[in-house]
Amino acid sequence: MTPEKRIPELDIARGFCVLSMIAVHFIYDLTEVYFLLPPPNRVFLFVKNQGGILFFLLSGISATLGHRCVKRGSIVLACAALVSIATALAGAPVRFGVLHCLGFCMVLWMLFRKFPTPALLFFGILFLLAGAAFRRIRICAPFLYPLGLIRADFTSADFFPLFPYLGYFLSGAVLGRLLYPQRRSLLPRLSFHDPLSRFFRFCGRQALPLYLLHQPVLLFAIEAAYYFGGNFYES
Repeated sequence: MTPEKRIPELDIARGFCVLSMIAVHFIYDLTEVYFLLPPPNRVFLFVKNQGGILFFLLSGISATLGHRCVKRGSIVLACAALVSIATALAGAPVRFGVLHCLGFCMVLWMLFRKFPTPALLFFGILFLLAGAAFRRIRICAPFLYPLGLIRADFTSADFFPLFPYLGYFLSGAVLGRLLYPQRRSLLPRLSFHDPLSRFFRFCGRQALPLYLLHQPVLLFAIEAAYYFGGNFYES
């Protein structure tokens, strides 16, 4: 979708999500990796654990507006594979993170896109309930974690199983069909050309590169600040 045909409020919402994710990861690095700040409070933990839901809702809405979900999903899955390799080499592997789940949701959308809206809502609720049930179960099989069925010793630095998050994606698709049947902005009278809106829209359009690059940049910045700050105080 070309920039002039994009729906600006969706790009702004996606940009807000990306920037919030970067802020959450920055605080996580300072508290859990470098121990430079006290442990985060409950509000932070809630945003950290539940903030990804909005990503999947927005992705589900966007899926109803485009026609290249398999291509985009394949690109996202390729990026997810790179994340898994890089994090495994770093000693904190991501086995099925947000990119893995989003990529699979985009590809699976080809199976769901012809379903009527009530059926999408039904499956969305069903998958959400399945995810809630799977969260209480521990199994012996080692390779069912993409579904949310994990062993007691399972670890992943980032974990977004298909159940329940495919349910959030399909719920977003329901919203997309209801809110954007004409594939037009719900706020046509707003220009969204002020600097702040343009910044958020840019971040929304570049969500994938920002996701891939933000953590290495954050870690480098913290290391650099720690190094030069230490040298400054020592001098």
